Amino acid sequence: MPELPEVEITRRHLADAIDGRRFMDVSVRHPRTARHNGGDPAVVEQRLQGRKAGNVARHGKFLVVPLDGGMTMVAHLGMSGRFRIDDGLGPEAPHTHFVSKMDDGSVVSFIDPRTFGFVAVFDEVELESTGLARLGPDAWETPPSVSDLAVVLRGRKAPIKALLLDQGPIAGLGNIYADEALFLAGIDPRTPGGELTEDQLEGLLTAIRLVLAGAIEKGGTSLDDLAYLLPDGRAGENLTSLQVYGRAGEPCFRCGEIIDKVVIRARSSHFCPGCQHG
Repeated sequence: MPELPEVEITRRHLADAIDGRRFMDVSVRHPRTARHNGGDPAVVEQRLQGRKAGNVARHGKFLVVPLDGGMTMVAHLGMSGRFRIDDGLGPEAPHTHFVSKMDDGSVVSFIDPRTFGFVAVFDEVELESTGLARLGPDAWETPPSVSDLAVVLRGRKAPIKALLLDQGPIAGLGNIYADEALFLAGIDPRTPGGELTEDQLEGLLTAIRLVLAGAIEKGGTSLDDLAYLLPDGRAGENLTSLQVYGRAGEPCFRCGEIIDKVVIRARSSHFCPGCQHG
């Protein structure tokens, strides 16, 4: 599933295409794509048609586009979604579930084979009741301070890996980058969040920043299933930089111990027993 780096890369491409431009000839082809507007494609089409996009933003894994008239477009890539920006003259990609021509003639498409992603348009009241309202500070744009994170985690008995995936303490991390950041910080993913010292939290926040920066620089992580692709259709090149994720049974590049995989709150977690012992 695309995580913060992949969504940030998408945000940058999308911003170049739609910032300050109007949505024209909007077409939503799948009810699941419109499920956060009642599953009615016509609602998304009518609310978006003719509206001017402000600066494309992102919070965690969500793309957020302010529109004129007090409306907001929110999109999530889900498991396999990607936005494509082109001149609309070539063949349409399979599994294209959203298309809009912009007022400069460019075409923005949302391609989503597994239909776990969505495009929605909310008014101000509706926006307050969405999942955006419960997200913690963005891991890339507005990461929490060490002291603020310590307060949020105080007394929490849940494993730190589960808390990172919860999106409440900090937003944007999924399985891949949570595993990678915990490895870089030397923290066992099973450690209760409330037991981490401020030194460990400082190391974790630094590790998160480094892991995200590296992934963004390399275009994100496309796994073997190619569920995530860049907006231009290329694969992200961060896969070869992963230290623990997807490497269960292989030796650690740093210490030689065998990478282990455990299930934490129904999610797989990869870690090095030699490097992550506290």
